[in-house]
Amino acid sequence: MTTLRQHPWGVAVRGLGRGLPERVVTNRDLEAVLDTSDEWIRTRTGIAERRVAAPEQATSDLAVIAAKEALAAAGWTPQDLDLLVVATATPDMIFPSTACVVQAALGAYQAGACDISAACSGFVYALSSVAAQIRAGAARRALVIGAETLSKIVNWQDRSTAVLLGDGAGAVALERVEDGAGEGLLSVYLGADGRGGDLLKQPAGGSRLPASAETVAQGLHYLQMNGREVFKFAVQIMGDAAEEALRRAGLTFADVDLYVPHQANVRIIEASAKRFGLPMEKVWVNIDRYGNTSSASIPIALYEAHQAGRLHPGDVVLLVAFGGGLTWGAAVLRWGAGR
Repeated sequence: MTTLRQHPWGVAVRGLGRGLPERVVTNRDLEAVLDTSDEWIRTRTGIAERRVAAPEQATSDLAVIAAKEALAAAGWTPQDLDLLVVATATPDMIFPSTACVVQAALGAYQAGACDISAACSGFVYALSSVAAQIRAGAARRALVIGAETLSKIVNWQDRSTAVLLGDGAGAVALERVEDGAGEGLLSVYLGADGRGGDLLKQPAGGSRLPASAETVAQGLHYLQMNGREVFKFAVQIMGDAAEEALRRAGLTFADVDLYVPHQANVRIIEASAKRFGLPMEKVWVNIDRYGNTSSASIPIALYEAHQAGRLHPGDVVLLVAFGGGLTWGAAVLRWGAGR
């Protein structure tokens, strides 16, 4: 089985960016409209507040903010990009892709652009896809963006989902480097089990159930989740995926300097860290402020960890996600010195 390090070119992070809506919705705010409480939400999820997009704000709007910041951090212009990929479960529309909308807004007309749909695992899937293009020589500089406006598809009367989700975007600028440069993406592991697709889904709006008065009346355009089964799946797969990604990188949990998990539930994060033998000091957690932002959660967390001075040259960073599909993905990075 090959690892990314066995290819002639490596893939390194050159810049990070973040885009967040201004509106903050706290647990106290939700108490006014749902049969829930701040204590109930905090103890079961770890969430205290989340960001919610304005009515006129689409996923691409947040993605553009994150993209511009990542480009500035890398010292690039939009014209430097060869490829732009957006991971999202809440695209602006079915087509054109949200990536094409972002490309037009940036003026990066020379760059290839497409979306990847893997729910909360989307960012790791997109990272893997773009890395493969860079390694194959099809691109030298690229942007990977995880962006969501989950508030647009959540039923705000359903406390089992409404309390969990938030909106946001995170972007990572990637560049080709010589293999052996001592930095970059060391390994990726992706997986899926479509038999669990019904556990987390948005039933209507596609070709199976096109939009109609009936699907709207039945609430089939809202996100649906079997929370208990997804929780059990997540606790198991987070560990399995992390172990495999580290094995492919030739590393162990003892080598990990920072663990950046998908921010779905603090109990899932704590359970996975315990299994890995990692102290919580080595785990980045920001779910309390943003909730579950799906494909945006890992790049937002990476951005904040960097801003907080938690990422140093040579650090081994472990990324792990799971999501609807069911899907999962893990990646191992060796942090570099930046641009």
